Amino acid sequence: MLQNSSILLTGGTGSFGHTFVPMTLARYNPRRLIIYSRDEMKQWEMAKLYGDDPRVRFFIGDIRDQPRLDRALDGVEYVVHAAATKIVPTAEYNPFECVKTNVMGAMNLIDACIDHRVKRVVALSTDKASSPVNLYGATKLASDKLFIAGNSYSGKQDTRFSVVRYGNVMGSRGSVIPFFISQADKGVLPITDPEMTRFMITLEQGVELVWHALEDMVGGEIYVNKIPSMKITEIAKAVAQDARLEIVGIRPGEKLHEQMIGIEDAPFTYEYGGYYKILPAIHQWCDDPARIKTGKPVAEGFCYRSDNNSEWMTIEQLQSWIRHNRDRIGKI
Repeated sequence: MLQNSSILLTGGTGSFGHTFVPMTLARYNPRRLIIYSRDEMKQWEMAKLYGDDPRVRFFIGDIRDQPRLDRALDGVEYVVHAAATKIVPTAEYNPFECVKTNVMGAMNLIDACIDHRVKRVVALSTDKASSPVNLYGATKLASDKLFIAGNSYSGKQDTRFSVVRYGNVMGSRGSVIPFFISQADKGVLPITDPEMTRFMITLEQGVELVWHALEDMVGGEIYVNKIPSMKITEIAKAVAQDARLEIVGIRPGEKLHEQMIGIEDAPFTYEYGGYYKILPAIHQWCDDPARIKTGKPVAEGFCYRSDNNSEWMTIEQLQSWIRHNRDRIGKI
């Protein structure tokens, strides 16, 4: 589908973009891959990685600015939406700004994609959008609902919208692994709660799920990868085996366990080989065979949380991953 295509990636200079761009160029050889973001310095640094590659374009712009989106989307066939205000404390202290980007920005993008007859749009979501307890999660839940409803909002046009949801990305900027590595020499690692668990996904897995969504989607689906969990104490041990763990308490807006599929979503959720798919309840789309395909309904009361997961990553597995990825941890 993406061969010789024109793709736009919002928030393209972030962690996801630094993995999505080289993987997509190598796998699909698109005609044009546009990085749309608002930070000129990040674009300048990222542009150095691609030299004179004519396939990669950079477009300064904000998803809050619909006229700029209109200009950027000219001739674009596929959109991956990764732009967001996503740091939980930042959203709590700057709620108006968070809403403007995550909700109003989503509305701008949906309108612009429909107007420009974009074929497929995949929006990145987060575990925090499932039963949200903080503003970031609440805005991403609203964003997910907007993208799902966009399929009916587009009318008879072929523009289709779906969502990909995943949890803690291993080694990404601002995540726990690079933080623990930066603190390891002190001999003490701060732990929010010894019972805390987190999902563990690589950026490569996230990119592959987006590719699959673009190929598989009919419109309105939320795709959730099956990924392993770890206790926060075991993540700390994998980074610094002998460090003392200091319990500091859960931060405002933080969950003890990550959740990607809530009990309320169970009646609309289907299981596949390596992922789950939450189908939209509106318009009876959850009963659509074209969306269900080969999926099997999950059990009644199903809830996909990091503490009730059937798959767990070991300390040794994480240590092996850290050894093979140390040069890029915290830099992407």
